[in-house]
Amino acid sequence: MNSIIITKLRPFVRTFLKEAGQMFEMHIYTMGCRAYAMQMAELLDPGKEYFFTSTSNSKITSRDDHSSPGQKKCLNLVRGCQNSNVLILDDIRNAWTKKNQDNLIVMQKYYFFKSTCHLNNVTGQSHAELRTDESGYLEHILRCLKRIHDIWTNNPIDIDVRQVLKILQKRVLKGYVIVFNSHNTNLWKMAEELGATCSSRADASSVTDVVAINARTKNDLLALKNKFLVCPQWIEAAIIVR
Repeated sequence: MNSIIITKLRPFVRTFLKEAGQMFEMHIYTMGCRAYAMQMAELLDPGKEYFFTSTSNSKITSRDDHSSPGQKKCLNLVRGCQNSNVLILDDIRNAWTKKNQDNLIVMQKYYFFKSTCHLNNVTGQSHAELRTDESGYLEHILRCLKRIHDIWTNNPIDIDVRQVLKILQKRVLKGYVIVFNSHNTNLWKMAEELGATCSSRADASSVTDVVAINARTKNDLLALKNKFLVCPQWIEAAIIVR
């Protein structure tokens, strides 16, 4: 029996693709199968302006292009790409090989359907349940891409786009001292990449924020009195903003 997949396009995606396509050559890379990748490409690009050429669909990569099961995404499989001039937008860091994670802007997940919240262990109601929708996120991502593109193209010497991304990201949480109530390697690394200083102790006077899922631990309760208590999504959403 064939399964049915319901897809909701993120708000602003049409304008995003149009404007990003004027700055970048765009590709699709999914861990889904080839048939799924093609369906998503046709949904996103019905006019075949971005992901299809006149002779092939070489800008679309799926897990079927991998040489072995469980292989991570790798830019080596994306035709015509060089690591020094590629930006990756993805909501899963560990889906990529370690050497390609320096090219990555980690996207905030789009929690429109209730099932998406459940799959990612997110508490609270989805946009569909609240009868609302996301507002402004892709516009913000587009502004980030424009900043990076302007710096990269206007530099008088050849510059690695990964260095541009790293410099801008380091400004986002500069001056923040963040405590985690549980060990989360991915969030810790992400916060440091954004310029924050991370710790597991909340008693230091320099601490500005405590990241917690539930306000139950000693660190969490201390944060409620003296510091800012934030959820993990606060860091996930803290991409280039300055």
